[in-house]
Amino acid sequence: MTEPTILTNALRSHIDQAIAEAGGWLGFDRFMALALYTPGLGYYANDTAKFGAMPDSGSDFVTAPELSPVFGQLLAAQVAEALAATGTREVWEFGAGTGALALQVLDELQRLGVAIERYTIVDLSGTLRARQQARLAAHAPTVVWADALPARMQGVVIGNEVLDAMPVQLLARVGGVWHERGVALQGEALVWADRPTDLRPPLEVEGEHDYETEIHAQGEAFIRTLGERLERGAAFFIDYGFGESEYYHPQRHMGTTVCHYQHQVDSDPLDKIGLKDITAHVNFTGTAVAAQEAGLEVLGYTTQAHFLINCGLQQKLEQLTQVQRVPALKLMMEHEMGELFKVIGLCKGVEPWNALGFVQGDRTHRL
Repeated sequence: MTEPTILTNALRSHIDQAIAEAGGWLGFDRFMALALYTPGLGYYANDTAKFGAMPDSGSDFVTAPELSPVFGQLLAAQVAEALAATGTREVWEFGAGTGALALQVLDELQRLGVAIERYTIVDLSGTLRARQQARLAAHAPTVVWADALPARMQGVVIGNEVLDAMPVQLLARVGGVWHERGVALQGEALVWADRPTDLRPPLEVEGEHDYETEIHAQGEAFIRTLGERLERGAAFFIDYGFGESEYYHPQRHMGTTVCHYQHQVDSDPLDKIGLKDITAHVNFTGTAVAAQEAGLEVLGYTTQAHFLINCGLQQKLEQLTQVQRVPALKLMMEHEMGELFKVIGLCKGVEPWNALGFVQGDRTHRL
């Protein structure tokens, strides 16, 4: 494993060079892309630990499939229904992490007697691929890897905590004037630097108070690309975020960009670059609009708690021991993952149906 100091120094040199080549200023989206995805050096491209339930594992955060296999088992119920509804036999997963979700979905589809031709993992992180391959060895004939989307595809797409890791642009209203926030060098230190901009949030933010927020051009472009290339199928994305009116509420003046390091949250992306996650909450209204622009239709939008309950959480809990039940309950509890995390379902090439995960508690009208 690469030593942290060597890693951060090499990545800093790379970013410093990028700033110089850009004339002394990088937009935050470009900085975030370099910090997370520079080959071999960025957070998601290096070999440091990331996913785990506890800090002593050397990890920085826990995701739902790492918390309990129930998550993937219940998502598989929705995937199985979507495969039948779309008449397809392929599953695509974006950002598969350690492979935990893929294993849970594949095992459960097998248990349900649902045969698929292929499970494709699309992941920018080459370092995670070996870990995924080892974890998914039992399903080796079915699982393949891709570095990018094909020109044409069919099937059911899933992505857990994928959209939040896509680079965002930072906007800051300072003294009543909107700026794009970027990164510059001051001596040897990375510092924030603002430039006046014509960019604006999709909703007008009332008031004249200083205000920071994000816009999601790259995440929404990804959804549009998916919509253009998906000929027939469905997609389900699970992430933390809000609808537009809540996202750009006047009181949400500090934005949503945060970092995760050793299971602690902080708000300084310019520190420990390459060693910690940088993320922003998802504007699900923007996601839905981008999807519709690309010919996708919205199947539903709800909280993770409602989605999992709809997919059979109660029955699963009854089959668990008390020890197994505790982490599974965190998936739905309001103060844990249940309320902040949302699920959006999309489809294309088929008539929208009353999808399992959204039969109760659908919030599409609030997007």
